[in-house]
Amino acid sequence: MTQINQQFLMELLNTPSPSSMEMEIQKKWINYVKDFADEILTDNAGNAIGVLNPDAPFKILLAGHCDEIALVVNRIDENGYLHFDKMGGINPKAAVGMRVTVLGYKGNVTGVIGVNAQHHGGLKNDFELSDLFIDCGYKSKEEAAKSVQIGDLCVYKTEPEILMDRYIAGRGLDNRTGAFIVAEVMRQLSEKNINVGVYAASTVNEETNMGGAYFAAAGIEPTMAIACDVTFATDYPGVNKNKHGDVTLGGGPVFAKGAPINIKINRLLEKTAKKLNMDVQYELTPRMTGTDADKMRLTGKGVPISLVSLPLRYMHSPVETASIQDIEQEIELIVTMIADMTGEESLNPLEG
Repeated sequence: MTQINQQFLMELLNTPSPSSMEMEIQKKWINYVKDFADEILTDNAGNAIGVLNPDAPFKILLAGHCDEIALVVNRIDENGYLHFDKMGGINPKAAVGMRVTVLGYKGNVTGVIGVNAQHHGGLKNDFELSDLFIDCGYKSKEEAAKSVQIGDLCVYKTEPEILMDRYIAGRGLDNRTGAFIVAEVMRQLSEKNINVGVYAASTVNEETNMGGAYFAAAGIEPTMAIACDVTFATDYPGVNKNKHGDVTLGGGPVFAKGAPINIKINRLLEKTAKKLNMDVQYELTPRMTGTDADKMRLTGKGVPISLVSLPLRYMHSPVETASIQDIEQEIELIVTMIADMTGEESLNPLEG
C-alpha cells in the first residue's frame, strides 16, 4: 500500500460516518476519486459513485458501504447525562468505559460512557444499553440542551492503529475499508483499457437498512454487482471454529457461497485468484448475505451478485482488526478480474 493510499484510508477511518450521517466522509471520498473517474454520481440516498467507461453496455457495480455503527441520544436527564439507543449493531459490553464523540447539533462534544464502580456493585451481568449513559460534564439538562439534542449521534473516540506493520485496528473498519477498496479498484482500473463499465459506489445506511445499496443498484441497473464488505475472522482465542468456520487474517479474500450468490461470478473470481496464485477463503451464506448484496440483487429485473469480504476480528467493537495484505489482495483480485473481462460474459448459470 503506497503512502498516499494509506493516508486516504486513515482519513476515512478518522472521519465519523454513522449511518444516516455520512455526508462528510462522502465528500472526502468524492474528492479522492474525482481525479481519476470519468464521472461522479450522487443520489438522494447519499451514495457517492465513481464511474469508468460509462458508455459500456456491460455495467459492474462495486459497493462498499461507508457508514459505521453509532449511538443515538434518546434522552437527556435532569442532571445532564445523555442516555442512548443504538444505530446499528452496538455491543453493550464493548461500550463500557469508552470515550465518545457526540456529534452535537452545535458541534462535537467529548463524553465518556460511565460505569458503576466495582466497589458499588459494578454492572450486572445481563445489562443492556439502557443501563449505560454518557457523561459530558454537564451539570443540568438545560446546559446539555445548549449543544446536544434528541437524535444526535455518537461514535467511539478512537484512532486507527497499525499493528506490527501487518494489521490495522480501529473502529468502523466495517466497512470503510470497503469504501476504500472500491475507490482503489477504480483508481487502478483507470490506468487500463477496460471493456466494461465500472461503477464504484460508497454506499450509505448498510448498518441500519441497506437502503443505499438499493438506491445505487436501482439507479444504475447494473449487469452484475459485487459487494465488498467484511466477514468474521475466527483466528483468535475463544472462537468455536466448528460452529463459525475457519477464516484467518492474512489468509486472503473471502468468497461467499450460498443461494443468493451467482455461481458464474464466483467462477470468474476463482479463475482470477488461480491466475494470481492467490489464496482465498470461503464463508457460507445459505439464505442471505447480510450485506448490501441482498438489496442490490432484488432491484429492477434482478441483479446477479457476489460478495467478496475482508476477514475482520472483533467486529462491531472499537478495535476491529484487519490485515493490510488482505486489503491489497482484494484490490488486486477485483482489478485483475475486471481488466480481463470482455463484456460478453454470460452470467446465466444454465449457459456454459
